[in-house]
Amino acid sequence: MWNADSFITDRLRAIDASGIRRVFDLAAKLDKPINLSIGQPDFDVPQAIKERAIKAINAGFNRYTQTQGIADLIARVRAQLATEFPDTHGKGCGVLISSGVSGGLLLALMCCVGPGDEVLIADPYFVMYKHLVTLAGGKAVFVDTYPDFQLTAARVAEKLTPRSKLLMVNSPCNPTGVVLPPEVCRDLAQLCDQRGLLMLSDEIYDEFCHEKVNGRLPSPADFSPNVLLMRGYSKTYAMTGWRLGYVAGPQPIVEQMTKLQQYSFVCAPSMVQVAGVAAMDVDMSEHVADYRRKRDMLIDKLSGHFELVTPGGAFYAFPKVPDKLKLTATQFVERAIARNVLVIPGGVFSERDTHLRISYACDDDMLAAGLDVLVDLAQG
Repeated sequence: MWNADSFITDRLRAIDASGIRRVFDLAAKLDKPINLSIGQPDFDVPQAIKERAIKAINAGFNRYTQTQGIADLIARVRAQLATEFPDTHGKGCGVLISSGVSGGLLLALMCCVGPGDEVLIADPYFVMYKHLVTLAGGKAVFVDTYPDFQLTAARVAEKLTPRSKLLMVNSPCNPTGVVLPPEVCRDLAQLCDQRGLLMLSDEIYDEFCHEKVNGRLPSPADFSPNVLLMRGYSKTYAMTGWRLGYVAGPQPIVEQMTKLQQYSFVCAPSMVQVAGVAAMDVDMSEHVADYRRKRDMLIDKLSGHFELVTPGGAFYAFPKVPDKLKLTATQFVERAIARNVLVIPGGVFSERDTHLRISYACDDDMLAAGLDVLVDLAQG
């Protein structure tokens, strides 16, 4: 008998639906919820960027581009890399314009990870990481970073085996907001070079960094040309639905990723690539400062009620559910939802379910109201 379910592969069955989706299902009946769960900016795409995309569409720039991306955008990316990383990711570095950082992650793992290969991932982690590793046929190995959420070289070294192939780094981090300091970036880069690992550095929140060094985010790419660097336009410019990012790193790896993009995504959206060139001239410092202010507001509200590592970037906080409540994060979130507040349980981002992710990418009134409810729940 014909059965559609029988066609689903074991590899796909090993991937469960996002826990974030389950939270949204729980909250579907809420009327105007206080939403502290959204992982995207609460401002719109800047007008200059929208106008450049519209102009490109009206000019007929609606067809495929070269797989690697349009020349103008690649040139701007290369110029940025040469300024930031002249000794590691300047001349000779491979560059690919991708369909968002998520697209870049998929291409990288499909190119570099095979059956049985181990990929080291900091725990907590972005929800996509472990599932993409599974899709590539690899095995996710979690590096516990509690309670300070720092992915140190010592912690990574403890997890290395002969099967270790790749280390995934995310700074500023989703869900914790933690930023890796320069010395940690250096030690991780040196460890990977010494042990023959590829490091993938996901820096999608690079502009939303409140702990910049010499005016920018510390990066493992400062210390090694062997880092596969990924950045994008979704968070900085609120272009989440536009799907635009870039990959920079060792030329042979980027060439293989480009080949795979040819047979999958084909290319990043044409008119969005044109808009991406314009985006690199837009000053987003006002929005960055606004999120730092919201971060400080969150710390002030939660201090004394939750155990919390100060977020150094992105727009998330990852407080621990108070031990006195004797609740899992999922149970705490269910109580929050009953009070019309949406947050995400830490088990979505971790092998533990002890913390919760709060997004402060919302207006001040909503943030204040939501934090008041969480504090009230924390008091029992």
